[in-house]
Amino acid sequence: MMVRRPFSPVSLRSQRGAVLYVALIILILLTLIGIVGMQVATMQERMSSNYVAANQAFQKAERGVRDAEVQIAANAAYDYEDCATPFSAETWADNADDAQVADVRVRNISRCTGQCSAAAAADESETLCNWYRITAYSRDQDSAADSSSFAAVDSIYIKP
Repeated sequence: MMVRRPFSPVSLRSQRGAVLYVALIILILLTLIGIVGMQVATMQERMSSNYVAANQAFQKAERGVRDAEVQIAANAAYDYEDCATPFSAETWADNADDAQVADVRVRNISRCTGQCSAAAAADESETLCNWYRITAYSRDQDSAADSSSFAAVDSIYIKP
C-alpha cells in the first residue's frame, strides 16, 4: 500500500508572491483605466464649454443683425460708404480691437450694385434702394478680457 505524502510546504513558500504580483498588475491596469477615463471626461467638458462660448457669441452677433434690421425697417439712419472701397467682413472682424465686445456695420448696397439711381438715392422710400448688408461682430461675454470666443455674422437684408 502506498502512503500519501502531505502537501509540501516548500512549494507553498515559492508561490506566495505570485498572487501579490498578479494583484499589483491588476491594480495598475485599473489605475490606468481610471486615469484615461478622467482625461476623456475633462476633454469632453472643455469641448462642451467651447461649444457654449461659440454659440453665445453667435447668438449675440445674430441679435445685433436683427436689431439693425429693425432700425432699417423703422427708417433709421445708416452708414453710407463709398462703393469704390471694397468691404471684407472677414478682414473687418479679424481686425476688431481686442477690447471691443460687439459692433454692427450697416451698408446700403443698392447704391453699389447700380440698382439705385442718383435720383432715387435722394428718396430713401424708393423701393429700388432697399438692399442692405449688415455685418455684426460679438464676443461670448460682456467683457473682452473674460471672453473666449467671438463670432461674425454677415447678412443681406431687403427692406420691405
